[in-house]
Amino acid sequence: MHQVAALAVLALLSALLAWFHWAAGLAGLILTIGVAVYSYFAERAFRKDLKTYLGTLSYRVKKGGNDVISELPFGIILYNEDRTVEWHNPYIAKIFERDNAIGMPLTELFPTLQHAKDRDGIIEAAVGSQMYQLIFRPKEKILYVKNITELWQLSRKYEDEKLSLGVVMIDNLEEVTQGLDDHQRSSLLAKVTTEITEWAQQYKIYLKRLTSDRFLLVTDHKTLRQLEHSRFVILDEVREMAGEQKIPVTLSIGFAAGAEGIMELGQWAHTSLDIALGRGGDQAAVKVAGRQSFYGGKSNAVEKRTRVRARVVAHALRDLMKESHNIIIMGHKLPDMDSIGAAIGVLKAAQLFGKEAYIVLEGINPSMEKLMELLREEEKLSKRFISPEQALTLMTPQSLAVVVDTHKASLVKEPKLLTATDRIVVIDHHRRGEEFINHAILVYMEPYASSACELVTELLQYIHDRVGLDIREATALLAGITVDTKSFSMRTGARTFEAASFLRRNGADPMVIQRMLQEDLEGYVSKAEIIKHAEVVYDHIAIAVVEQGVRNSQLLIAKSADTLLNMTDILASFVIGERPDGLIGISARSLGGINVQVVMERMGGGGHLTNAAAQMEGTVGEAAAKLKQVLHQIQSEEGLFE
Repeated sequence: MHQVAALAVLALLSALLAWFHWAAGLAGLILTIGVAVYSYFAERAFRKDLKTYLGTLSYRVKKGGNDVISELPFGIILYNEDRTVEWHNPYIAKIFERDNAIGMPLTELFPTLQHAKDRDGIIEAAVGSQMYQLIFRPKEKILYVKNITELWQLSRKYEDEKLSLGVVMIDNLEEVTQGLDDHQRSSLLAKVTTEITEWAQQYKIYLKRLTSDRFLLVTDHKTLRQLEHSRFVILDEVREMAGEQKIPVTLSIGFAAGAEGIMELGQWAHTSLDIALGRGGDQAAVKVAGRQSFYGGKSNAVEKRTRVRARVVAHALRDLMKESHNIIIMGHKLPDMDSIGAAIGVLKAAQLFGKEAYIVLEGINPSMEKLMELLREEEKLSKRFISPEQALTLMTPQSLAVVVDTHKASLVKEPKLLTATDRIVVIDHHRRGEEFINHAILVYMEPYASSACELVTELLQYIHDRVGLDIREATALLAGITVDTKSFSMRTGARTFEAASFLRRNGADPMVIQRMLQEDLEGYVSKAEIIKHAEVVYDHIAIAVVEQGVRNSQLLIAKSADTLLNMTDILASFVIGERPDGLIGISARSLGGINVQVVMERMGGGGHLTNAAAQMEGTVGEAAAKLKQVLHQIQSEEGLFE
């Protein structure tokens, strides 16, 4: 079009020139016509050459495209709505060693796709010994298949060779060897060390002794997976070896892998060991990236005979109380006698130093009514109970928050109180779980103790030279010990009786506690109705499932589990029932032959080796099915019974 415009301008100029001189105008017109004719034939020749060139190029591109697609180092599959192959390049034929895969379903070519819920995106699939990456383009219905065997093997090798650090500790070596002479102690230590060394050599682990009772382990992630698969058999071997000599020697192991750096990995390993020790020892805690796993834990924590730690903690708590503006004491949600009794003990300790102290309490469950009636008789005690809202108004950065009978922030009555101050003390006797109040400045966790009341009673004996408890305070503390030990029949050590003796000397009344624990006839009948539905599995485990729609208190469910444990040949009991709040409550009890804490942790709960619980949503039937599935898994992995 620009050429046509130029010729038009030339013709116009020729006409203007003819206006002044006709001969010059004629010459210009002839020249314009010549240019127009030349341009026409030149354009025609150019178009002919271009058409010839494009025709040749199109053929070359098409031929080259076919050659490229045939020689591509990855596969291409076109599929239809039914995910059936409509076309593929020769690379696919090479993979499956067949001439043609057209008409075959994708799931037949790649069986992995049968188990994939969403096949859009990128999926890895194995074909024979090769690993392929499948890249889906759902809009175009195209599947790209790329061989990533070498990269996958390299990635696996990298993951397998990642550094893993572990620490092995002999639990309570000083306590268990206290009565032995030097020769017996050396002999026992040599046998335990030999067991650990042989175990390390078997799995090709680098072992370095750090102290008399602690060893460093260095290995790779692949070996750590093998150790997890073996469920740390060294725990059983040392326990059985020591059991033959009637000495309760056990191991605690902390392992870590998958951290960003060596420093962080070392911290993870020691944190894992702390968790294993906090859960009572005789177990392994493994942290891999964001996963925390536990193995073992088949025996009760060995009671520590020395009171040095109790004295040190008591003195530290005394100093914290003296430096605090006021003291706020919290137990767990749905408080029991142990929680309230321990809180009363801490309240007494604060009052010894003239500090304002309060106990956070909101709502009273049926198991607490009689104890609270006793405490309300004393006005000085009753006015020390405040609501969470009142506690929030009293909290300052200089306040001391004392958490008793739990170490999980999610279980305290008002978690906001823990964010209002950095001065937090935790006093608990439960086995440590993955969740923990990490920013506490003083932690007194002893899984060997029968109850939080026992720990607080020991602290009271060291926190002040002269501790005088009144009858109600001493009775509340003794009630907590009595309930958690089932009248001194479970988890009871020498120090438990020593604490009870101290409380009895200070006026604790066992008869008042006995009246508190009395059942009414209606509750007893309800408990019998629950027990009537019990079934026995694995010969020694009783499971009672309450009918759907029948709601019972958590206390009644727990009491039913306790009663089932009294039956002949029953080593563990589980009671599943619907609670008034609509959740499904599960109470678990054992005589020590089975770790119900591990069972309840897999159900989303936790607790002790002999006393644990869980809550979950759904129906009692679903909870019972899940419980039986968990028991079957534990039985197949390591056996249910010790």
